[in-house]
Amino acid sequence: MSGPPSSGPPRLFDRALHRKRLDRAASGFTGADFLHRRAAVDMAERLEPIMRDFPLAVELSSRAGAFREALAESPAAGRVGFLIEADLSAPMLAARGGPRVVLDEERLPFAAGSLDLAVSTLGLHWTNDVVGALVQIRLALKPEGLFIGAFLGGTTLTELRQSLVAAEAEILGGAGSRVSPFADFADSAGLLQRAGFDQPVSDLDSVTVTYEHPLNLLADLRRMGETSVLAERHPKPLTRAILARTSEIYFDRFAEAGRIPATFEIITLTGWAPKA
Repeated sequence: MSGPPSSGPPRLFDRALHRKRLDRAASGFTGADFLHRRAAVDMAERLEPIMRDFPLAVELSSRAGAFREALAESPAAGRVGFLIEADLSAPMLAARGGPRVVLDEERLPFAAGSLDLAVSTLGLHWTNDVVGALVQIRLALKPEGLFIGAFLGGTTLTELRQSLVAAEAEILGGAGSRVSPFADFADSAGLLQRAGFDQPVSDLDSVTVTYEHPLNLLADLRRMGETSVLAERHPKPLTRAILARTSEIYFDRFAEAGRIPATFEIITLTGWAPKA
Protein backbone atom coordinates (compact mmCIF):
# COMPACT_ATOMS: atom_id res chain seq x y z
CA MET A 1 0.00 0.00 0.00
CA SER A 2 1.19 3.52 -0.74
CA GLY A 3 1.54 5.99 2.10
CA PRO A 4 -0.53 9.12 2.55
CA PRO A 5 0.09 11.86 0.00
CA SER A 6 2.67 14.47 0.96
CA SER A 7 1.21 17.76 2.16
CA GLY A 8 4.42 19.72 1.64
CA PRO A 9 5.49 21.68 -1.42
CA PRO A 10 6.96 19.80 -4.38
CA ARG A 11 10.72 19.38 -4.29
CA LEU A 12 11.81 21.19 -7.43
CA PHE A 13 15.39 21.93 -6.41
CA ASP A 14 18.20 19.98 -4.80
CA ARG A 15 19.30 22.42 -2.08
CA ALA A 16 22.39 20.38 -1.19
CA LEU A 17 23.51 20.53 -4.81
CA HIS A 18 22.77 24.24 -4.89
CA ARG A 19 25.05 24.73 -1.88
CA LYS A 20 27.82 22.80 -3.65
CA ARG A 21 27.41 24.94 -6.75
CA LEU A 22 27.66 28.12 -4.65
CA ASP A 23 30.70 26.75 -2.79
CA ARG A 24 32.37 26.06 -6.13
CA ALA A 25 31.49 29.52 -7.42
CA ALA A 26 32.69 31.43 -4.34
CA SER A 27 36.28 32.02 -5.44
CA GLY A 28 35.31 33.52 -8.79
CA PHE A 29 31.93 35.00 -7.94
CA THR A 30 33.02 38.64 -8.15
CA GLY A 31 33.97 38.05 -11.78
CA ALA A 32 30.30 37.60 -12.67
CA ASP A 33 28.38 39.39 -9.93
CA PHE A 34 26.89 42.12 -12.15
CA LEU A 35 23.29 40.99 -11.57
CA HIS A 36 23.83 40.70 -7.84
CA ARG A 37 25.30 44.19 -7.68
CA ARG A 38 22.52 45.63 -9.82
CA ALA A 39 19.87 44.14 -7.52
CA ALA A 40 21.74 45.28 -4.41
CA VAL A 41 22.01 48.89 -5.60
CA ASP A 42 18.30 48.90 -6.45
CA MET A 43 17.34 47.63 -2.99
CA ALA A 44 19.54 50.20 -1.27
CA GLU A 45 17.90 52.93 -3.33
CA ARG A 46 14.45 51.70 -2.28
CA LEU A 47 15.40 52.36 1.34
CA GLU A 48 16.37 55.98 0.69
CA PRO A 49 12.88 57.59 0.73
CA ILE A 50 11.81 55.61 3.82
CA MET A 51 12.34 57.93 6.76
CA ARG A 52 12.67 55.42 9.58
CA ASP A 53 15.42 53.50 11.32
CA PHE A 54 16.10 49.78 11.06
CA PRO A 55 18.24 48.88 14.10
CA LEU A 56 18.56 45.17 13.24
CA ALA A 57 18.69 43.95 9.65
CA VAL A 58 19.61 40.77 7.79
CA GLU A 59 20.55 40.18 4.18
CA LEU A 60 19.78 36.72 2.81
CA SER A 61 21.83 35.37 -0.11
CA SER A 62 24.47 38.00 0.58
CA ARG A 63 27.17 36.22 -1.51
CA ALA A 64 30.10 38.67 -1.80
CA GLY A 65 28.44 41.49 0.12
CA ALA A 66 27.09 43.69 -2.68
CA PHE A 67 24.19 44.99 -0.56
CA ARG A 68 26.41 46.12 2.29
CA GLU A 69 28.64 47.90 -0.20
CA ALA A 70 25.68 49.53 -1.98
CA LEU A 71 24.20 50.58 1.33
CA ALA A 72 27.48 52.19 2.39
CA GLU A 73 27.21 54.50 -0.65
CA SER A 74 23.55 55.31 0.01
CA PRO A 75 21.95 58.09 2.10
CA ALA A 76 20.03 55.27 3.83
CA ALA A 77 23.22 53.90 5.41
CA GLY A 78 22.78 55.85 8.63
CA ARG A 79 19.29 54.42 9.15
CA VAL A 80 20.34 50.76 9.04
CA GLY A 81 22.06 49.63 12.23
CA PHE A 82 23.40 46.11 12.82
CA LEU A 83 23.44 44.24 9.49
CA ILE A 84 23.86 40.47 9.47
CA GLU A 85 25.02 38.91 6.19
CA ALA A 86 23.63 35.42 5.63
CA ASP A 87 24.20 32.86 2.90
CA LEU A 88 23.67 29.19 2.16
CA SER A 89 27.37 28.86 1.28
CA ALA A 90 30.09 29.15 3.93
CA PRO A 91 32.84 29.84 1.34
CA MET A 92 30.80 32.80 0.05
CA LEU A 93 30.93 34.34 3.51
CA ALA A 94 34.49 33.32 4.34
CA ALA A 95 36.09 36.51 3.08
CA ARG A 96 33.48 38.79 4.61
CA GLY A 97 34.09 40.82 7.74
CA GLY A 98 31.42 41.71 10.24
CA PRO A 99 28.49 39.63 11.49
CA ARG A 100 27.57 36.75 9.23
CA VAL A 101 25.76 33.43 9.46
CA VAL A 102 25.47 30.36 7.25
CA LEU A 103 21.83 29.36 6.89
CA ASP A 104 19.24 27.89 4.58
CA GLU A 105 16.56 30.33 3.41
CA GLU A 106 14.05 27.50 3.74
CA ARG A 107 14.76 27.17 7.51
CA LEU A 108 15.47 30.57 9.01
CA PRO A 109 16.92 30.56 12.55
CA PHE A 110 15.74 34.03 13.60
CA ALA A 111 13.40 34.51 16.55
CA ALA A 112 9.88 35.69 15.84
CA GLY A 113 9.53 39.44 15.78
CA SER A 114 13.29 40.07 16.05
CA LEU A 115 14.19 41.89 12.81
CA ASP A 116 13.43 45.41 11.63
CA LEU A 117 14.53 44.83 8.04
CA ALA A 118 15.11 41.78 5.87
CA VAL A 119 16.46 41.88 2.33
CA SER A 120 17.05 38.96 -0.01
CA THR A 121 19.40 39.30 -2.97
CA LEU A 122 18.74 36.95 -5.88
CA GLY A 123 18.24 33.77 -3.88
CA LEU A 124 14.51 33.13 -3.48
CA HIS A 125 14.12 31.61 -6.96
CA TRP A 126 16.04 28.55 -5.70
CA THR A 127 13.65 27.84 -2.79
CA ASN A 128 11.23 24.96 -3.14
CA ASP A 129 8.45 26.91 -1.42
CA VAL A 130 8.76 30.65 -2.08
CA VAL A 131 5.60 31.49 -0.14
CA GLY A 132 6.79 29.39 2.79
CA ALA A 133 10.15 31.19 2.78
CA LEU A 134 8.35 34.55 2.70
CA VAL A 135 6.13 33.50 5.61
CA GLN A 136 9.27 32.71 7.65
CA ILE A 137 10.68 36.13 6.81
CA ARG A 138 7.43 37.85 7.82
CA LEU A 139 7.37 36.00 11.13
CA ALA A 140 10.98 37.01 11.85
CA LEU A 141 10.14 40.68 11.28
CA LYS A 142 8.82 42.96 13.98
CA PRO A 143 5.35 44.44 13.40
CA GLU A 144 5.68 46.95 10.56
CA GLY A 145 9.11 45.54 9.68
CA LEU A 146 10.17 45.84 6.06
CA PHE A 147 11.05 43.17 3.51
CA ILE A 148 12.72 43.85 0.15
CA GLY A 149 13.61 40.85 -2.00
CA ALA A 150 14.95 40.47 -5.52
CA PHE A 151 14.92 37.21 -7.45
CA LEU A 152 15.18 36.01 -11.03
CA GLY A 153 11.90 35.35 -12.78
CA GLY A 154 9.81 35.85 -15.88
CA THR A 155 11.63 35.21 -19.15
CA THR A 156 15.09 34.82 -17.62
CA LEU A 157 17.33 32.80 -19.97
CA THR A 158 14.51 32.37 -22.47
CA GLU A 159 16.94 32.30 -25.41
CA LEU A 160 19.01 29.52 -23.84
CA ARG A 161 15.91 27.55 -22.91
CA GLN A 162 14.45 27.75 -26.44
CA SER A 163 17.75 26.80 -28.07
CA LEU A 164 18.29 23.81 -25.77
CA VAL A 165 14.75 22.53 -26.33
CA ALA A 166 15.11 22.80 -30.10
CA ALA A 167 18.52 21.09 -30.10
CA GLU A 168 17.32 18.19 -27.97
CA ALA A 169 14.19 17.78 -30.07
CA GLU A 170 16.40 17.36 -33.13
CA ILE A 171 19.01 15.05 -31.60
CA LEU A 172 17.04 13.10 -29.01
CA GLY A 173 13.55 13.29 -30.46
CA GLY A 174 12.26 15.11 -27.41
CA ALA A 175 13.29 17.59 -24.73
CA GLY A 176 13.44 17.56 -20.95
CA SER A 177 14.07 20.28 -18.38
CA ARG A 178 17.62 21.59 -18.09
CA VAL A 179 16.90 25.26 -17.28
CA SER A 180 15.15 25.92 -13.98
CA PRO A 181 11.59 27.30 -14.05
CA PHE A 182 11.05 30.90 -12.98
CA ALA A 183 8.08 32.62 -11.36
CA ASP A 184 5.94 34.77 -13.61
CA PHE A 185 6.00 38.51 -12.90
CA ALA A 186 2.21 38.72 -13.07
CA ASP A 187 1.98 36.43 -10.04
CA SER A 188 4.78 38.01 -8.00
CA ALA A 189 2.82 40.50 -5.87
CA GLY A 190 0.45 37.67 -5.02
CA LEU A 191 3.32 35.79 -3.40
CA LEU A 192 3.62 38.53 -0.76
CA GLN A 193 -0.14 38.62 -0.23
CA ARG A 194 -0.26 34.87 0.28
CA ALA A 195 2.60 35.19 2.80
CA GLY A 196 0.66 37.77 4.82
CA PHE A 197 2.54 40.97 3.96
CA ASP A 198 0.83 44.35 3.82
CA GLN A 199 1.23 46.88 0.99
CA PRO A 200 2.80 44.40 -1.45
CA VAL A 201 4.59 45.92 -4.44
CA SER A 202 6.41 44.15 -7.26
CA ASP A 203 8.65 45.64 -9.94
CA LEU A 204 10.42 44.19 -12.95
CA ASP A 205 13.89 45.05 -14.22
CA SER A 206 14.71 43.42 -17.55
CA VAL A 207 18.43 43.12 -18.30
CA THR A 208 19.92 41.97 -21.60
CA VAL A 209 23.56 40.88 -21.56
CA THR A 210 25.39 40.01 -24.77
CA TYR A 211 28.08 37.39 -25.24
CA GLU A 212 30.42 36.28 -28.00
CA HIS A 213 29.29 32.67 -27.61
CA PRO A 214 26.73 30.68 -25.58
CA LEU A 215 29.61 28.92 -23.81
CA ASN A 216 30.61 32.28 -22.33
CA LEU A 217 27.10 32.62 -20.93
CA LEU A 218 27.31 29.15 -19.42
CA ALA A 219 30.67 30.05 -17.86
CA ASP A 220 29.12 33.14 -16.25
CA LEU A 221 26.24 31.07 -14.88
CA ARG A 222 28.79 28.73 -13.28
CA ARG A 223 30.66 31.67 -11.74
CA MET A 224 27.34 32.99 -10.37
CA GLY A 225 26.39 29.61 -8.91
CA GLU A 226 23.25 29.80 -11.06
CA THR A 227 23.43 26.55 -13.01
CA SER A 228 20.46 24.22 -12.78
CA VAL A 229 19.92 22.16 -9.63
CA LEU A 230 16.62 20.56 -10.56
CA ALA A 231 15.81 17.70 -8.21
CA GLU A 232 14.67 15.53 -11.10
CA ARG A 233 17.75 15.22 -13.26
CA HIS A 234 17.46 15.11 -17.02
CA PRO A 235 17.53 11.40 -17.97
CA LYS A 236 20.23 11.93 -20.60
CA PRO A 237 23.57 13.76 -20.26
CA LEU A 238 24.24 17.10 -21.92
CA THR A 239 26.57 15.95 -24.68
CA ARG A 240 28.98 17.94 -26.83
CA ALA A 241 26.68 17.34 -29.79
CA ILE A 242 23.72 18.87 -27.97
CA LEU A 243 25.80 21.83 -26.81
CA ALA A 244 27.14 22.41 -30.32
CA ARG A 245 23.68 22.29 -31.87
CA THR A 246 22.32 24.52 -29.08
CA SER A 247 24.98 27.10 -29.91
CA GLU A 248 24.15 26.96 -33.62
CA ILE A 249 20.44 27.47 -32.97
CA TYR A 250 21.16 30.23 -30.46
CA PHE A 251 23.16 32.13 -33.09
CA ASP A 252 20.65 31.46 -35.88
CA ARG A 253 17.63 32.66 -33.91
CA PHE A 254 18.94 35.40 -31.67
CA ALA A 255 22.36 36.75 -32.70
CA GLU A 256 22.77 40.40 -33.59
CA ALA A 257 26.01 41.91 -34.86
CA GLY A 258 27.81 38.65 -34.13
CA ARG A 259 26.81 38.45 -30.45
CA ILE A 260 24.08 36.52 -28.69
CA PRO A 261 21.76 38.10 -26.08
CA ALA A 262 20.84 36.61 -22.71
CA THR A 263 17.76 37.94 -20.96
CA PHE A 264 17.61 38.22 -17.18
CA GLU A 265 14.49 39.51 -15.45
CA ILE A 266 14.91 40.69 -11.85
CA ILE A 267 11.66 40.79 -9.90
CA THR A 268 11.81 42.92 -6.76
CA LEU A 269 9.20 42.55 -4.03
CA THR A 270 8.54 45.04 -1.24
CA GLY A 271 6.18 44.38 1.65
CA TRP A 272 5.59 45.25 5.30
CA ALA A 273 4.86 42.95 8.19
CA PRO A 274 1.38 43.73 9.56
CA LYS A 275 0.87 45.97 12.56
CA ALA A 276 0.60 44.26 15.93
